[in-house]
Amino acid sequence: MTTVKVLLAMVAMKGWHTCQMDMSNAFLHGDLYEEVYMCLPQGYTARGCFVTPLSFEAVSTRGSEKVCRLMKSLYSLKQAPRQWFAKLSTALIYFDFVQSKADYSLFTKKGQDKFTAVLVYVDDMVIAGNDK
Repeated sequence: MTTVKVLLAMVAMKGWHTCQMDMSNAFLHGDLYEEVYMCLPQGYTARGCFVTPLSFEAVSTRGSEKVCRLMKSLYSLKQAPRQWFAKLSTALIYFDFVQSKADYSLFTKKGQDKFTAVLVYVDDMVIAGNDK
């Protein structure tokens, strides 16, 4: 919260533009690098093995219960926030933002006379800067 307060104080003092964003479905965009399996949702039926395009790889059989391997994270996974932040921070760094060493959730980008700050909190962001 200290970083949020400092950033908002700077916005007020310098007259910067600011906005807040809530990333809907943010945790559904994280990639999984370890194997995570889940039981199929109740009422879902499948024959043999299959592949779906977004979240599941293949259905396999463990005894009589079918399971699927997740390829993307879901909200209920404990890995979801970490994987989302990893994907977002990689994208911000790709676009020349610098991650703060004092607070890893703060990213800044400086141009000739332009400054932009992105502060990430779970799936919310505060974006502030001197140029829209």
